[in-house]
Amino acid sequence: MQGVTGLRSVRLWLVAALAVAVVGCASVDQTGMRGLPERVELHGVPFFRGNAYQSGPQVLASMLGEQRIRITPGLLTKPLKLPEAESSLQDNMEQLAGQYGLMVYRLDPSLSALMAQVAAGHPVMVRFMDGRIWSEPRYAVLAGYDRNKQTVLLRAGMERRRIMDFNEFESSWKDAGNWAVLIVAPDQLPVNVDKGRWLKAANDLTRSGQEMAGLKAVKALEAQK
Repeated sequence: MQGVTGLRSVRLWLVAALAVAVVGCASVDQTGMRGLPERVELHGVPFFRGNAYQSGPQVLASMLGEQRIRITPGLLTKPLKLPEAESSLQDNMEQLAGQYGLMVYRLDPSLSALMAQVAAGHPVMVRFMDGRIWSEPRYAVLAGYDRNKQTVLLRAGMERRRIMDFNEFESSWKDAGNWAVLIVAPDQLPVNVDKGRWLKAANDLTRSGQEMAGLKAVKALEAQK
């Protein structure tokens, strides 16, 4: 009887494991992705390898480099007040980007919203929980995706081309707060721009002392009408 009971336990465990695997491999609803290219990779996005400070300085340097600002992660450590202010890293990165005269535009918390920007040529700065067992927050650049394979491409940590499937990325991104932003020039409107959100970012830029950049952002939006 003990052997039969043990066999039944093994079978139940296998059934449960299979069920989990099936759920984990379930296809992501791509309704919001209709009309987007099947595959995009932004090859020119700069990459700075490193895990220090949640990879924040490395990723911010990549986003600034995308805007033709010559910078390295090491030059951002002091302005970001690291290591003392690592707990305020996200806010400090947004403020520092504004000091360079760039817009920090927050995106909707949906994978399709992020992919739409990548398809339009805009890399997206994201924060996700990195690691399956001992997870920790990490910043990364979303620089591509493949709809057929249901994967995204990140510049993250030590990896220039880190591939994650849609489900894994969405889950780890959600666990880190669904934070995702564009860091763009004031005249570089995002695709499907939310006018209120853009004007708020322009106002934040003006209040940081970048009045001309803030005005430029407002004019760019008005010119779209």
